[in-house]
Amino acid sequence: VQLVESGGGLAQAGGSLRLSCAASGTTFTINAMGWYRQAPGKQRELVAVMHSDDGGTNYADSVKGRFIISRDNAKNTLYLQMNSLKPEDTAVYYCNAVRTTFGLGGRQDYDYWGQGTQVTVSS
Repeated sequence: VQLVESGGGLAQAGGSLRLSCAASGTTFTINAMGWYRQAPGKQRELVAVMHSDDGGTNYADSVKGRFIISRDNAKNTLYLQMNSLKPEDTAVYYCNAVRTTFGLGGRQDYDYWGQGTQVTVSS
C-alpha cells in the first residue's frame, strides 16, 4: 500500500484546509485509515480514524466539531476537512492505513504511512 498526501499549507486562525490521501496497491485489505499529526517536540498523535467495515469514525477531543474525516472509495482517497483552525493545529500531518491479513499464523496487521504534509496555522 502506498499513500500520498496533499493539501497542506498555511492558513490563518479560523480558516480551513482540506488534506487528501491517495492510496494505491493492495487497498482492498485496508480495514482502517486515519490521520495523525506531529508537532515539533511532541509525539505523533491520532487526529481521526475511519473504519472500512462500517464507516465508523473516531476523533481526538481536540478536533471534535472542527475536523471531518471522509473517504471516497471509488477514488481510494481519504480526506480531512479542517475548519476553525487554531495555531495549536500546526503540525506535520500523516496519513495512515492499516491492512489486515488472515493466514495460518492468524491475524496480522500492517501499518503504512504517507510522507507527511505540513500544516501551519498563524494567529
